[in-house]
Amino acid sequence: MPTIVHFEMPADDIERSKKFYTDLFGWKIEKLSVTDDSRLTSAATAQPIEYWIITTTDDKGNKALGGGIMKRQMPEHRVTNYIGVKSVDEYSSKVEKLGGKVIAPKHAVPGMGYFVLCVDTENNAFALWETNEKAK
Repeated sequence: MPTIVHFEMPADDIERSKKFYTDLFGWKIEKLSVTDDSRLTSAATAQPIEYWIITTTDDKGNKALGGGIMKRQMPEHRVTNYIGVKSVDEYSSKVEKLGGKVIAPKHAVPGMGYFVLCVDTENNAFALWETNEKAK
C-alpha cells in the first residue's frame, strides 16, 4: 500500500531552519552532495538547487521517516509529503480520474527516482514518488 516515504520543507533561511529543527528535535541535517551529472533541479523553475537531507530517529534511536530542506521556490511553496508508488505515470492518471490535478509533471531526481507534484480535491499539495536508480 502506498505510504509517505519522504517529507520536504521549504525555507527562506536554510541555516535558521536547520538550527530550529536540530535544536527542537535533534534531527541530523546534512547538505546532499551531488556530482554535476546528478545535480538536482527545481520542478518549478528547472534551475539547480541545493538540498539538505533530514535524518530522524524514533524514541529508541531507530532510523525513522526522513526528509529534506530546500530553499523556498515560490511564496506558496509549502511542506510536501511524498507518497511512494510503483509508477508515477499510473498514479498521476488516477489522481486526475479522481478529480485531483497534476501541477508539475514527472521530474527525474538523477540516480534516485521520479516525482510528480499533485493537488487533491481539497487543494492539498502532495507528491508521488517512484524509486528508480536509473532515473536521469
